[in-house]
Amino acid sequence: MVKEIGKALYTTFKHIFKRPITVSYPEERLPLAPRFRGLHFLVIDEDGLERCVGCELCAIACPADAIYVEAAENTEKERHSPGERYARIYMIHMFRCIFCGYCEEACPEDAIFLGKDYELSTYTREEFIYDKKRLLLPFRDAVRQRPEVMNRLMEKAGL
Repeated sequence: MVKEIGKALYTTFKHIFKRPITVSYPEERLPLAPRFRGLHFLVIDEDGLERCVGCELCAIACPADAIYVEAAENTEKERHSPGERYARIYMIHMFRCIFCGYCEEACPEDAIFLGKDYELSTYTREEFIYDKKRLLLPFRDAVRQRPEVMNRLMEKAGL
């Protein structure tokens, strides 16, 4: 019993004189892990067209059923994506999302990515449902968010 108390006191005194590792958030931020997954974004190409073609593979791959996609046909007068279809409605329910990244892996068009933003707090539940308007991000901003993945996209696009 005395041996266990001695071990406990040793552990306590070993840590009592160390500096605390508390960070003064939000003024000071710790670096994120390279594989960190944060807020989703949909890429808009340099020509202004959305990369998402409304195939719904991301919604099928989502284990939490957090993604809803409703596709519509592109017309000659109104073109939203390079394919035949586009995502007319694209919504992600952030309360359900587990940030697994399966949607990113399933997308054949490299349209959806998980970025580095992690401050998702809000005051109402309705604001946790992200629609397409909130998720769209221009190509150059997307490159800044995820440079390691976007270099591959830039090579494909010839930029």
